[in-house]
Amino acid sequence: MAGRLTDLAVRSGEAVTAGQPLFELDATPELAADSEAQARAQSALAQARDADKGRRAPELAVTRAQLEQARAAERLADVDLVRQQQLLAQGFVAQARVDDAATTLTQARARVAELESALAVARLPSREDERVAARALADAAQSGRAQTAWRVEQKRQSAPVSARVQDIFLRPGEWVAAGQPVLALLPPANRKARFYVPQSALGGLKLDATVQLHCDGCGAAIPARISFIAAGPEYTPPVIYSNQQRDKLVFLVEARPVKAEDSERLHPGQPLDVTP
Repeated sequence: MAGRLTDLAVRSGEAVTAGQPLFELDATPELAADSEAQARAQSALAQARDADKGRRAPELAVTRAQLEQARAAERLADVDLVRQQQLLAQGFVAQARVDDAATTLTQARARVAELESALAVARLPSREDERVAARALADAAQSGRAQTAWRVEQKRQSAPVSARVQDIFLRPGEWVAAGQPVLALLPPANRKARFYVPQSALGGLKLDATVQLHCDGCGAAIPARISFIAAGPEYTPPVIYSNQQRDKLVFLVEARPVKAEDSERLHPGQPLDVTP
């Protein structure tokens, strides 16, 4: 990822351990995007939770109060119908008055049934399809937040393995292009000896065979195990560190130190003598 180098926590040649901070790039845009994604994720999650709930208690209280009013009106309409029927039987009112009272009672009962259904619906969560959609939006928002958080973390790099800082290419304040290295690490396990053997000696070498590496100032010989033997020959390179005359046609061989701690005694480009 691109960005301006704001902090460099190591020096060239320094040994670092796995997880040790190496450098940091300016993450202001990524932090802003992460804050926005976090807010969107919280909003989507709240909407998903809200879809799983019914109406709030105060809203249910309003519906219950309306239901009580409707039931009271139903009781009043029922009493009025009975009274009008009695007056009709005594000849004091017309049939129309009884019909009006019956209609009023029917309307009151319908209103009670309506509010009872409304109260039952208010206690229910949203429809299943709406809840599924809300949860899907919440999951998508969480995935978006994970992406922005990952981008923020990419601006802070730590050593993936224990190694030595081989080289530093940029300094704080410089712009780092996407894919451009800031520094190079050389883990001990990646150090190897590369040497050439004449074709006459190739038959005596096998993979995993042990050789001894000698170098100036290294002290005792470093045991190493052959890890690679070239399949084809090549001509002797122009620079060969040897006191002997080499054949013109040689094979490249690579060997790695048997003990990890011995790798620290080897340095890139260092001349070596190799013996069986």
